[in-house]
Amino acid sequence: MTSSERGRTMAQADTAEPARDSVDSREADAGTRPAGNRRDSGAGTWRAVVHRAIRVSSRPEPWKRGPVLAALALLLGLLMLLHARIPNRTGGLGSLVETFLPWFGLFIPVLITAALWRRSASTVVALLLPVMVWLNLFGGLLGDKSHAGGDLTVAGHNVGADNPDPAGTARDLAASGADVLALEELTAQDRGIYEKGLAKAYPFHTVQGTVGLWSKLPLSDTRPVDTEMDAGPLGAAKPADVKLAYNRALRATVATDNGPLAVYVAHLGSVRVTPRTGFWTDSRDRNARALAKAVAAERNEHVVLLGDLNGTMDDRALSGITSQLHSAQDTAGDGFGFTWPARFPVARIDQILVRGVEPDSSWVLPATGSDHLPVAARISW
Repeated sequence: MTSSERGRTMAQADTAEPARDSVDSREADAGTRPAGNRRDSGAGTWRAVVHRAIRVSSRPEPWKRGPVLAALALLLGLLMLLHARIPNRTGGLGSLVETFLPWFGLFIPVLITAALWRRSASTVVALLLPVMVWLNLFGGLLGDKSHAGGDLTVAGHNVGADNPDPAGTARDLAASGADVLALEELTAQDRGIYEKGLAKAYPFHTVQGTVGLWSKLPLSDTRPVDTEMDAGPLGAAKPADVKLAYNRALRATVATDNGPLAVYVAHLGSVRVTPRTGFWTDSRDRNARALAKAVAAERNEHVVLLGDLNGTMDDRALSGITSQLHSAQDTAGDGFGFTWPARFPVARIDQILVRGVEPDSSWVLPATGSDHLPVAARISW
């Protein structure tokens, strides 16, 4: 090897050694680097993701995609926000929408999925409206607001005129532990069965037409309540005993340890959906107005209304009642508390409403032979 070759070899060795030192130094630094630097790396990754999302959203394409989806999201939000403005003159459309108003929230995840599939930024932003409106209307029902305590347990049940097992229904209701029990849709054939089945648990009771009240505590001042079942001069001319046979509301005073409690039991007129009339609610609405007048005239400051109102708390037709009384389920329940139909409940039309007492808890009882579910609540003074 010549002297010049030996010189080049030594020079290469000299430069290789610092390179190895540099690698060793980096490895040592990596082994001794504080954990905070690794967190900085993670934060940098998140910053990169955010920056990328900003860059993507700043492009015009995501905002131009899905204009129909964005319009549907806005319409959904406006429908829920302005449901009270939907006219009721045409086939009772307003009441129909309000009966099933909570279920409109199911369209939100459908639209969110479609927006993500289309990568439509405009739809995602538009969906903020229905989300906020739905949460404002029904978000308070998602949690359990019940708490321990209560002076009295009240329960109500539309037992169903076609109930195949009234005796079994009476046993189930007697086992519920309710102090005061209201029944609706009693038939002349089944009345005796309920009276016999409930006699041991409830020594006091009154039946006024198709509604009844059973109590462990003494009852007084029991009377039917006129909910204008008959409209017009012909209805007004019917004898009182004839009207009593199909009477659908009553009022009684329950003697409690905390003083007298006025209890109303009511079964408002049925609603029907027909091709000719749409959502027909004429008798229900007339009954609701008459019941609201009776409650307004009540002098006792402690009032409970139990009944099948054939309407939800959002239905404008019940506003005369709901403006005076508040829902035990809304105040102290767990969830929506749907009661009808019993096999797959989609609406809460069986209500417990109060004034002058406080609900501590409210719940739905197990199914009986009826097409409605029973409801119960604990109240205190």
